[in-house]
Amino acid sequence: MSGRLDGKVALVTGSSSGIGAATARALSREGATVVVNSASSVEAGKALAAELGDASYHRADIGDETEARELVEAAARRNGRLDILVNNAGTTVKIPHGELDEVTREVWDKILRVNVLGTWNVTVAAVPYLRAAAHEEAGASVVVNVSSLAGLRPTGSSIPYAISKAAVNHMTLMLANVLGPEIRVNAVAPGLVDTPWTAEWELERNYVRAMAPLKSSAQPTDVAEVIMALVHSHQVTGEVVVVDGGLHLR
Repeated sequence: MSGRLDGKVALVTGSSSGIGAATARALSREGATVVVNSASSVEAGKALAAELGDASYHRADIGDETEARELVEAAARRNGRLDILVNNAGTTVKIPHGELDEVTREVWDKILRVNVLGTWNVTVAAVPYLRAAAHEEAGASVVVNVSSLAGLRPTGSSIPYAISKAAVNHMTLMLANVLGPEIRVNAVAPGLVDTPWTAEWELERNYVRAMAPLKSSAQPTDVAEVIMALVHSHQVTGEVVVVDGGLHLR
């Protein structure tokens, strides 16, 4: 598998840990030059970029339209092109679904700003570079959005989070419809993944172990594996691939 992405440049947002870091490592192993990003975990992001050799790190808050555009421009300027975009950055607030009064305007603003507008900001900024790379290579460039099972089922850490991921899922379909043939757009929709965010979610982890056909929550590498499959699947666009051990079947 090594070398399949030689000469390609990939930007992975929110890639200082978890799914984003696993994806950055997977892309690098296959030869891609990776741009690592985070909004706050600067030292972790720089350390990952150093680990990956020819990678670079760029701090940016993708919810800020200007910073999102500067992130994309810096990635393309430093590396001369952009072939792959993985929109992984996201945020949440854990609120029981029945606690409607806890869902304040501030909660809505925080989640929608990053998960929906941030994904939009980076993708729109990246489109000209992705199109240029596709024309140069005579093959489609790639966008993969990291969504969630919560965007497909009435589940997730909070109602605003679930709604934000439903929006990302539909955004994926809409963009795939208008950006072909130069750009393929797909999404992965993980269930519970063992990341620093979910380290203390033992109740949810026990539920998944009891209910999911595969009896386990996912590791970041499990999701990265599916992202890589979508990067290489040249006839696939407009798909949202669930990665949840079969929990959605129950």
